[in-house]
Amino acid sequence: MLKDDLPKINMPLPGPKARAIIERRAEAIPGAIKCAYPCVISRGEGAMLEDVDGNIFLDWVGGVGVLNIGYSHPELIAAVKTQSEKFFHAMANIVTHEGYIELAEKMNQIVPVKSKKRKTMFTNSGAEAVENAVKIAKSCTGRPNIIVFSGAFHGRTLLTSAMTAKKAYSSGIGPFPDGIYRSEFPYLYRGPKGYTEEEAISYYVEKLGKVFEEASPAEYVAAIVVEPVQGEGGFLPAPIEWVKAVRKICDANGILLVADEVQTGFARSGRMFVSNYWEEAGCAPDIIASAKSIAGGIPLSAITAGAEIYDGVKSGIIGGTFGGNALACASALKVIEIIERENLCARSLEIAKKCSNEFNLWKKKYEEVGDVRGIGCMMGIEFVTDKKSKTPNTQLVSDIVAFSAQHGLIVESAGAYSNVIRFLCPLVVTDAQLDSGLKILQSAIESCRSKLK
Repeated sequence: MLKDDLPKINMPLPGPKARAIIERRAEAIPGAIKCAYPCVISRGEGAMLEDVDGNIFLDWVGGVGVLNIGYSHPELIAAVKTQSEKFFHAMANIVTHEGYIELAEKMNQIVPVKSKKRKTMFTNSGAEAVENAVKIAKSCTGRPNIIVFSGAFHGRTLLTSAMTAKKAYSSGIGPFPDGIYRSEFPYLYRGPKGYTEEEAISYYVEKLGKVFEEASPAEYVAAIVVEPVQGEGGFLPAPIEWVKAVRKICDANGILLVADEVQTGFARSGRMFVSNYWEEAGCAPDIIASAKSIAGGIPLSAITAGAEIYDGVKSGIIGGTFGGNALACASALKVIEIIERENLCARSLEIAKKCSNEFNLWKKKYEEVGDVRGIGCMMGIEFVTDKKSKTPNTQLVSDIVAFSAQHGLIVESAGAYSNVIRFLCPLVVTDAQLDSGLKILQSAIESCRSKLK
């Protein structure tokens, strides 16, 4: 079966069938929606996909964190099929369907926001979830401003584009909403030189305090929005001592702490959410936005918050046509069941241990591997020209991505300089597939670094 196969490339890529479809893509789809990979999927199972020419790839991107339970899980197919035979859609503002309620009840049980009495609403995408989290925070608090961070990625709507740090994602589409202020995220690998980790965290906490002094007084701030592990920013984990400090600042000033768990959620971190670690440390967020792997590939996202927060939202502020679509809710309930039953949180930690051990060996062996970091199975490898200067090595990463694809491994870059290889492999990957992927990636590093010398 494909889910148990190993990578196998039969021809130079793209193959003839894939090339023809990619040429059609260029004619039919805007060029600004780029795809750097020379394959066209025909089917997928587990962590593997087969292209239209019969080449088999190991996918370490997983739809950018969507496929935590893998491609084409048979129970997921059955759950969606069963729901489709009853009805596809019922708008939550018009009629109630039980799937929406059942999923909301499940989310209220498993999502670790600060309040124990919780409510959840559903939207369609990660950007919608983040945007609604901000609207909820503003409506509840009556305050106009939010604070976000360097390196942040929150989406491509107008509001979330303004929240996103990297301006390549929003060049030329302003004017943007106001009331968005940015502080410096604790990027410890590139933190102040000579600082200990404790001193660096204090430095970043002080930077956040400066926002209140120089941009928006605390009493006008509705929310501080944080990715527990920055995705596009380079797979940077928020240090727990920094999160504790941010939580303390929020509590002291009546500010809501929003965790953007769009990419980090649903067992990716070794817990259902990274915020479970925050909760254990006594600094759970007030609102959590989640999406991506929630429904295994059907568009769905969620915003979970304390009931008292939702009770403070004015009528008409939130809602939407497709949010909580019946097919998506059925899919999400099954995804959560599979994650819990198959103990994919524990599997995430097993995969992470195996890969991080190997990645850290590369860090010792190769001058170009500057840093290895992450939480659970959301890991990044940062490449530099040399360890002393830490100069971002964008070209090397670009070459590694291309080499890997030609040899059957799909990996993707991240970071402000696109010099980080991200690891978002489906959690159902086999050990043999992991070994194969690690071998391909190491070959890519060795081949590509030698060409740049």
